[in-house]
Amino acid sequence: MAKGYWICFYRSISNPDAVAEYAKLAGPAIQGGGGRFLGRGLPSKTYEAGKNMRTVVIEFESVQKATTTFESPAYQAACRIIDGAAERDIRIIEGLA
Repeated sequence: MAKGYWICFYRSISNPDAVAEYAKLAGPAIQGGGGRFLGRGLPSKTYEAGKNMRTVVIEFESVQKATTTFESPAYQAACRIIDGAAERDIRIIEGLA
């Protein structure tokens, strides 16, 4: 079974304190769903039309696990904290088998 990858780009952050509070709930909810953080932070380098925005990459055993974790009550509670504090682009993709 192919792994699932959750990729999040922060287009803007208007309330860093709310983002910090979000992280306190989101990290444990993601790890509880089997997620493993592979990378997070600002890009070391961008190319082509790349933008210098905070990026997070999380690996799951499958797309289904990533989706279930995103939709879980624990993660959605974290999302309520960040609502309006950051504009994000979140994608879940299937890894290569």
